[in-house]
Amino acid sequence: MGQIADRPDAALAARLDPIVDAALAEGRLAGGVILVARDGAVAYGRAAGQADLETGRAMTRDAIFRASSLTKPIVTAAALSMVEDGTFGLDDPVVRFLPDFRPAWQGETPAIALRHLLTHTAGLSYGFMQPDDGPYLRLGVSDGMDQPGLTFAENLDRISRAGLVFPPGAAWLYSVGMDVLGAAMEQAAGKPLGEVVAERVTRRLGMADTGFAVTDRARLARAYADGPPPRPMGETHVVPFAGLSGIRFAPDRIFDAGSFPSGGAGMACSAPDMLAFLEAVRTGGGGVVSTDTARSMMTNQTGSLPIVTSGPGWGFGFGGAVMLDPAASGSPLPAGAWMWGGVYGHSWFVDPAGGTSFVLMTNTSTEGMSGRLSQELMGAVASWA
Repeated sequence: MGQIADRPDAALAARLDPIVDAALAEGRLAGGVILVARDGAVAYGRAAGQADLETGRAMTRDAIFRASSLTKPIVTAAALSMVEDGTFGLDDPVVRFLPDFRPAWQGETPAIALRHLLTHTAGLSYGFMQPDDGPYLRLGVSDGMDQPGLTFAENLDRISRAGLVFPPGAAWLYSVGMDVLGAAMEQAAGKPLGEVVAERVTRRLGMADTGFAVTDRARLARAYADGPPPRPMGETHVVPFAGLSGIRFAPDRIFDAGSFPSGGAGMACSAPDMLAFLEAVRTGGGGVVSTDTARSMMTNQTGSLPIVTSGPGWGFGFGGAVMLDPAASGSPLPAGAWMWGGVYGHSWFVDPAGGTSFVLMTNTSTEGMSGRLSQELMGAVASWA
């Protein structure tokens, strides 16, 4: 897809710059990159703050970040391209590819389809969505950002032994489903997940800084937890979440080649790469998937199931949530917007009708995902005429 041209909009900058400046001045943000595209050109692009507070290294527009859940839509696109070419089907059972993956529900082992994994309706969970004594914590299930060196086989075994929270298709719950899907993709393709994603998505779109390893450590932003001021994450770090067990980080996991490639949280990415990906989906697939498949990614796939992490008014497509009712949600995003984030400090949305794509990638968890910075920026972009 190549570089997206700049076409700066002064009125948009006047809206966004004070929001970013306040986050920096108040110690809510170490640094970040904000990109807003409309009709195929970058109307706002800013690298703000610092990539490393301790060394004074300035943030740059091509900085690389630990992507956390920005991994999900990219891997989703790779999976859907495999559906298009007949490698597998959305309704294929997971056991076709992972015969030993059989988590139970009330003593039975119901069939989980690949579609369930893609839409977080499989009955799986995340460790950070459970209390300290939850089965994922007891069994040491990785959420894809901790436990460097843990293999696919071992984590799948732990997930399977933990069992299901509900029968497949009965509810929606944010989960390790994308990690299980990544393992199934490897088996179906006969090659590592990183190669699958590179062949089907990142190389086609020129996303040279996106993958399950860091292409240039000199441009990697240091990871921080919320302050103020932002606090550097150590070898392991737990960020509180909703009074549950907390989100577990191991920032150096991405340097350990023995770590399983987490389809839900394991990639590194830059903001220009992420914008190129979102623009490809918005404009019809970018040669990665067909126009119909790209449209399906931005269309609700979960019926009336409540999207518990987002609240009322939302559905879930492939790779992100879909705004169904702005009034019910209380969100400034318009109906039809497709969005998600990442716990290392990121957020994004696409407004297909308005021709707009927004990317915020920061090195500050969770301010960049769900804090004032992300909420105020998204609101300002959504209301930009």
